[in-house]
Amino acid sequence: MGTREASHAGSWYDDDADVLSSQLDDFLNRVPATLNNNNLPIPGARVIIAPHAGYSYSGPCAAWAYKALDLRSAKRVFILGPSHTYYLRGCALTTFDKYETPFGDLVVDKATTSELKRTGRFSNMPPGRDVDEHSLEMHIPYLWKRLEQTFGSDSTTYPPIVPILVGDGSEEEEKSFGELLSRYLKDPETAWIVSSDFCHWGSRFSYRPEFHQGSIRNLDAPRSQGSKRDVVQAAPDWSKVAEDPGAPQIHEVIKALDQMAMDAVESGTHSEFYKVIQDTHNTVCGRHPIGVIMAALELVAKEQGLQEGKGKFRFIQYQRSNLVKKHWDSSVSYASAYAVI
Repeated sequence: MGTREASHAGSWYDDDADVLSSQLDDFLNRVPATLNNNNLPIPGARVIIAPHAGYSYSGPCAAWAYKALDLRSAKRVFILGPSHTYYLRGCALTTFDKYETPFGDLVVDKATTSELKRTGRFSNMPPGRDVDEHSLEMHIPYLWKRLEQTFGSDSTTYPPIVPILVGDGSEEEEKSFGELLSRYLKDPETAWIVSSDFCHWGSRFSYRPEFHQGSIRNLDAPRSQGSKRDVVQAAPDWSKVAEDPGAPQIHEVIKALDQMAMDAVESGTHSEFYKVIQDTHNTVCGRHPIGVIMAALELVAKEQGLQEGKGKFRFIQYQRSNLVKKHWDSSVSYASAYAVI
């Protein structure tokens, strides 16, 4: 199918290679050189969660995940993202041979995508939808930058990529895809990028939870749903998130909901994360990619008897595009995490 064009270059991020390189260097240089008593990249941290908004919004947050990402042994890189451009049930694979960036093209691992396609579990991304989708593309320039820092300027030595869109699915379907992908996750020469923003708050997202009479209630839930308007029946411990626990601001409600989701991810238990999303309806757009990789990690950790702390995500950065105080406002949350295997 040729090369997928960098359709968001020049709008969501700069299309000038020199300018873009300088911007990414700046974002990465803002991240400390050490984290959690480790020099960066963190040895064995070959799985990350990172956001996918325009770089002016989420670029600084994504830098934390990318600086932690250990690519030194990588022979291929899986990129899992949600579909924003069409309804997808299950998972879909790219049909392109390469993904373009302002720096050059990253090659698709056609051997792996063909192997996955032969399972009968994956559909093909429609090429036009693939080009329109940003959840995968926004990681390609960042990945190129980190590959360049790891392997040098000869791009022919860079590992190929395996772009996968992860669509809608039940808890059991996520576990099933996680089991399928776990065989690749066990390979110490694979790295994984999971693409997700966190809470999307605002009327345009039909999600405006606020604190109301002891519960977090979604202003946009249909009144016919009655008690279902309550997002969380028992409010969190506001002393941990609110300046004034008696009257938390909207942005503090957002933080509390995101913290519940992040705590569930850090638990390493796929069913716990799935339940929190079902209970709160938090608009984590990459909830299905996160669910699939969590299911895979949980299986690998059990099979290989990984040491405590390994095989589980650890969040290292959390930001919001705006601190919401008014009902007509909006924001999107961004978070970065890594997992050591």
